[in-house]
Amino acid sequence: MSTSEGNNIKPRYGPKVMQLREIVAQPVFAAFCAGGVAGAVSRTVVSPLERLKILFQIQSVGREEYKLSVGKGLMKMWKDEGWRGFMRGNGTNCIRIVPYSAVQFGSYNFYKKFFEASPGQDLSSLRRLICGGAAGITSVCFTYPLDIVRTRLSIQSASFAAFSTTQRAKLPGMWRTLVTMYKTEGGIPALYRGIIPTVAGVAPYVGLNFMTYEIVRSYLTPEGDKNPSALRKLAAGAISGAVAQTCTYPFDVLRRRFQINTMSGMGYQYKSIFDAVRIIVAQEGIRGMYKGIVPNLLKVAPSMASSWLSFEMTRDFLLTLRLDADDP
Repeated sequence: MSTSEGNNIKPRYGPKVMQLREIVAQPVFAAFCAGGVAGAVSRTVVSPLERLKILFQIQSVGREEYKLSVGKGLMKMWKDEGWRGFMRGNGTNCIRIVPYSAVQFGSYNFYKKFFEASPGQDLSSLRRLICGGAAGITSVCFTYPLDIVRTRLSIQSASFAAFSTTQRAKLPGMWRTLVTMYKTEGGIPALYRGIIPTVAGVAPYVGLNFMTYEIVRSYLTPEGDKNPSALRKLAAGAISGAVAQTCTYPFDVLRRRFQINTMSGMGYQYKSIFDAVRIIVAQEGIRGMYKGIVPNLLKVAPSMASSWLSFEMTRDFLLTLRLDADDP
C-alpha cells in the first residue's frame, strides 16, 4: 500500500468519541453508571412486593387493613388500585435509587482503593465490610429525602382508615410532597427524619451485602474462571441480599416508622429510637420489629439477583469501550 493511500485512511473514531469512550470505560465511572442501572432494574422488578412490605411495616397495633398474607395483600392492592397500585411510588424510588445505587457501587470501588495493598488485590472480609458500610452511608446521605418521599407516596393511596377517599383523590406528587414537608414539618431536618436508624441499619446491611456477595461468588466461581455464568451471579446476589436483609431488618422497620412519624392518624409518634423500640416490642412483641419480612425476603432474591446481574453486565459492557479493548 502506498504512502498516499495510507494517509487517506480515516481513524475509526473521532477524537471526541475516543475521549468519551476512555472516560466512560474508567473502572470507577463504569461502576457508577452500572450501579444506577442496577438500582432502577431491581426496584422495578420487585415494586409490588416493596410497596406491600412498607404497608406491613407502618401498621401499628390495632391496624387491620393490611394484616394479610402476602398473596391476599397483593390481591387487595390490585383490587383497590390496579396496576398503578403495584407501581405506586416506584417512579420516585427509581429517581432515588439510580443515584443511590450509582453512588453506592461507585464509592465502594473508590473506598476499596484505599485498602488495597496493590491494585486489584483481594481484600479481607473485614475490609470489604468496612468499604461496603462506608459506601452505604455515603449513598444514604445523598438521596435520603427522596426515600422519605417514596414512603409517603406509597402509603397515601392505600386504603387505610386514616386517609379518607377525598384525601386519596388529591394525592400530591414527589416535588409537592418534598416542598410541603419542608414548609410544614421543620425544614431540612424534616427531609432527613429517620436517617439515624437508616444509617445504623444501612452501614451493616451494605457491608454484609458486598462482603457476602464476593465471598459467595468466590465459592461459586471456579478458580481461574473470570467470566462466571449469569446463574452463578444470580445465586450469589440472592444469597448476599437474604443474609444482609435478615440481619438488619429491624432497622428498616424503624426507618419506615420514623419517616411517617409526624403524619396524623397512624397511631404513633415516637420520641427517639429507644422509645420506638420499647413501644413496638411492648405493644406488638418482637414480631413487630420484623413486620413485612416475608414479602421482603420474597423480593430479596429477584431484587438482588437482578441488581448484581444488571450491574455486572452494564459494567462489563462499559469496560469494553476502552480503546485498547479494540486492539487485536
